[in-house]
Amino acid sequence: MLPVQNTMNKYTANMVEIFSSIQGEGKLVGVRQVFLRLHGCTLDCSYCDSRITRNTLIPEFCKIETTPGRQVFELITNPVPFTYITNLLTAWVSLQPNAHHSISITGGEPLLHVEALQEYLPELRKILPIYLETNGINFHELSKCIDFIDYISMDIKLPSTTKSRDFWEEHRNFLKIAARKDVYVKIVISEETPLSEIRKACEVIVSVNRNIPLIMQPITIADVSQTISSKLIFELQEEASKFVDEVRIIPQTHKYLHLL
Repeated sequence: MLPVQNTMNKYTANMVEIFSSIQGEGKLVGVRQVFLRLHGCTLDCSYCDSRITRNTLIPEFCKIETTPGRQVFELITNPVPFTYITNLLTAWVSLQPNAHHSISITGGEPLLHVEALQEYLPELRKILPIYLETNGINFHELSKCIDFIDYISMDIKLPSTTKSRDFWEEHRNFLKIAARKDVYVKIVISEETPLSEIRKACEVIVSVNRNIPLIMQPITIADVSQTISSKLIFELQEEASKFVDEVRIIPQTHKYLHLL
């Protein structure tokens, strides 16, 4: 466990982990990215595969990969100084030029740290393009840092899968801002997903731009068992295709490859 001297930043963000891996979801599936996983989320989705970020206790340490892609880690005291992060990523890009497509800012919900992101993203973007993974709810926060983001993976949270209230209006407002960048919408689907929720989600997309791609992601559990019937997958895809021009079905491929 390595303590690192903090440097002068007005804002800091507590990290869960920093590592290099293959993007396993969405439109950029298959590209290699640097993942910066931030702590904290206001939701508690039953299917979340990074539930450690939901823990209300701030993690004392961040798990950081020592060499990109080798899955050997060290623990650094939180909050990790931003200069440490930029030096690390610069070294990775120098060590493996052209290996990484972008930096995935993920969580949890990274926009909970918008003040830190306003400081971090302009500098990180000098190293690699920025890819934001978000629950698509915090539109006020997105507006503060949208200029420093290149790609957005935006969730639309369905009540049937999250077991929480709907966020249709928050999603609509969020997508209006996100549409300024290269954005796609991701919906997690399950055997309990009704056609009515797919229609509502598509109405949100169409109200902004029907050309925004929609990715439907079947829930995949740890042993990569399929949790939704093929029949329902086809029915949901057919319903969405009535509204949105591009609909894809993409599972969490990193689970099949046993990657982080």
